[in-house]
Amino acid sequence: MNIGELSKRSGVSPKLVRHYESLGLVSKALRNRSGYRIYGENDVHTLKFIKRARSLGFSLPEIKQLLGLWKNKSRASSQVKALALTHVQEMEEKILELEKMCSTLKHLAKHCHGDQRPDCPILDELEGERK
Repeated sequence: MNIGELSKRSGVSPKLVRHYESLGLVSKALRNRSGYRIYGENDVHTLKFIKRARSLGFSLPEIKQLLGLWKNKSRASSQVKALALTHVQEMEEKILELEKMCSTLKHLAKHCHGDQRPDCPILDELEGERK
């Protein structure tokens, strides 16, 4: 199949297909006599795997590891679990960081008069001068 068909079947844009190919996440495509890329069913499955992993927030290096584990039928599931739990821990840390940022911004917005006066605790905080 050509890159357009692969894109439709996998849900991954042709641009991303080429990008993933350049990173080695997808095997280099065979080429027909005209030079067009030719893909197979395995490429559809690989791209769907990558797309799902991205939707769960895995980074491209993590996805590369996951792909290696997925293709290795003699893998230990403990490796996959460890990678997933590390990712969960990182996401939980980011969530805490985002909650702290939201709390700070809510507090600053609450204390900003939001009127014609130039004084603004939000800008003061960004400047680094707390009052």
